[in-house]
Amino acid sequence: MIRRHRIVVLGLTITSSWGNGHATTFRGLLRELARREHEVMFLERDVPWYAANRDLPQPPYCRTALYSSVAELRDRFTRVVRDADLVIVGSYVPDGIDVGDWVCSTATGVTAFYDIDTPVTLAALKAGRCEYLSPKLIPRYGLYLSFTGGPTLRRLERTYRARAARPLYCSFDPAAYFPEPRSAQWDLGYMGTFSPDRQPPLERLLAGAARLSPERRFVVAGPGYPRDGWPGNVERVDHVPASEHRAFYTAQRFTLNLTRADMIRAGYSPSVRLFEAAACGVPIISDYWKGLETIFTPGSEIVISESAADTHRALSTIGERERRAIARRARRRVLADHTAEHRALQLEGYLAEARDASIRPSTSRSCSSMATTPSA
Repeated sequence: MIRRHRIVVLGLTITSSWGNGHATTFRGLLRELARREHEVMFLERDVPWYAANRDLPQPPYCRTALYSSVAELRDRFTRVVRDADLVIVGSYVPDGIDVGDWVCSTATGVTAFYDIDTPVTLAALKAGRCEYLSPKLIPRYGLYLSFTGGPTLRRLERTYRARAARPLYCSFDPAAYFPEPRSAQWDLGYMGTFSPDRQPPLERLLAGAARLSPERRFVVAGPGYPRDGWPGNVERVDHVPASEHRAFYTAQRFTLNLTRADMIRAGYSPSVRLFEAAACGVPIISDYWKGLETIFTPGSEIVISESAADTHRALSTIGERERRAIARRARRRVLADHTAEHRALQLEGYLAEARDASIRPSTSRSCSSMATTPSA
C-alpha cells in the first residue's frame, strides 16, 4: 500500500521548457508522484524569460505557485514547507543558498537537494562560484539527489559531507515519447541549448559529418547558436517546444547525443535526450563517457562516435534493418529502467530510507490539503 506524502518542490521551473531540461524532468516526476496519490506542490521563481515562454502554466497534477523573492517565499509558504513530509530544492534555483538555508531551518520533514546539474555544480563549488549551493549547506540536507551516479556519489559524501547521496537520473514519459512512423526529414539531428563546451563536439560529430556527406540532411535545434558557419546542408531551428519533441525525433533517421565537458569527466550522467529519443524508436549516435554502458550497450543499443568520420560511417553503412534493430533494443531498455514512474518509485524508496534512518526528524501527519495563499 502506498503511503501518501505531502511533497513540496522548489525548482528552477516547471511552467516553461524554454532553454532548459529542468521542466520536463519535474513534469514527469511530479505527474507520477501525483498518480501515486502523493500531494505535490511546486514553487517557482517568477522570472521574465520563463514568463514569456510558459508552455504549461498550470500543470494539472500539482499545485503551482510563483513567487518574486525569498522574502515573499517566507511570507507565503512557511507553513507549507514546515508541514511537508518532503521538501526538495533544485539546482539553479535563484538565490538557492538563501532558499536552501530557509528550507533546512523551517522544514520538519525530510529535506533534499535535487541536483540536475551535478558535475557543473561540483565544478562551481570547487571554484567558489556556485550561486545556488554552498559547501556548508550540503550536509544540512537529508538527501542529495543527483543526476550523476557512480563515483561522484561517494565524492559528495566524503568530500562535501552529504548525508545520503543517491542517484535520481532524468526520465521520460512513455505516453509522450513513442515511435511515430513518418518519412525521415533529416539523416541526423541534434537538440540542445548552445553551450561553449558542447560546440566543438557538435562541430566535429555533426557539422563535420555534414561536410563529408553533402547529399545528406542535418538539423541543429536549440537557442543561442551562432547564425553563420554551418554547412549548407545543416538546418537550424531556434526552439522545439516540449510538445513537439516526439515529432522532431521521429523525423530523423539518427539523432545525436552530446555531453557537456564536466559531465564527461564525471561520467554516469545520462541526458534526458538519450531516454526521449530511445523511447521514440530513433537510434542514437553519441559521444562516449564512463558509465554509458550501464545505460545502453554500445554497438547494440547505441552507436558511439568520436569523429566526423565515425558519424559519416554510421550514416553510410548501417542498413535499415540494423538501424531499426538498434532503436528497438534501446527502446526496450529505457522502458524497463528509465520512465518517470521508475524515478517516482526510487524517490519513495529514498524518502523511506531517510525517515527510517532518522536522517532528519520527521513526524507522522495526515495528508490533508496544503494551506497557503492562492496559486499564482
